[in-house]
Amino acid sequence: MKLVPHLQEDFLLVRVEEKRIDAAVAIRFKDKMREIANQPVTRVILDLSQVDFLDSSGLGAVVAVMKMLAPERQLELAGMTPTVNKVFALTRMDSVFTLHAAVPKLSAAAESRHAG
Repeated sequence: MKLVPHLQEDFLLVRVEEKRIDAAVAIRFKDKMREIANQPVTRVILDLSQVDFLDSSGLGAVVAVMKMLAPERQLELAGMTPTVNKVFALTRMDSVFTLHAAVPKLSAAAESRHAG
């Protein structure tokens, strides 16, 4: 499970560099997010722009990460592909998460270094 963190001044952007978040990787996804998300920020933004498939286990893993971060920190989702967006809409989880159509731009410093 390849997750690439980029620490910004006011948020942590975590880029998911995988095509799928499904039952095969859900536990590794949660474990890796637990390691990465210990940064001193109030917002964690998950970049899902490279994810083409998310099943119920993957959705459960994303929700588990949201619960793990709460209440001090908020998990936001960005750049969802139409297929992944549909999963969130059908399950009405799109009303639970803050969604961003585009992935936030990174500062030049964050592009050249990783947070974790």
